[in-house]
Amino acid sequence: MYEIIYMRADYEPWWQFEGWEEHVVERKVFDCEETARAGLSELIARLRQECEHEAEKDGKFWAFWNVKEICFCEDCAEDLQLYHGLIVMKDGKPHPFSKK
Repeated sequence: MYEIIYMRADYEPWWQFEGWEEHVVERKVFDCEETARAGLSELIARLRQECEHEAEKDGKFWAFWNVKEICFCEDCAEDLQLYHGLIVMKDGKPHPFSKK
């Protein structure tokens, strides 16, 4: 089973800090790799239209952000960048798609 996770946090999705799942906005579940790839492509296309910047890591994590989209951190008393993150999961673990 494949899953595409969309999260919003003040860090890129590949860090997966403790409690990262609290930042999950949406989970999409797919039965096969082909439909999961299509779902991921759709989300990437949407975020590319909405965000100015993007980064990818290991073929399983994507981060999108706009410089002016920030949140205030009470603990560090400063503004932090807000990221829109995507994670490809297979059987509950981050997993890149096979090469085509």
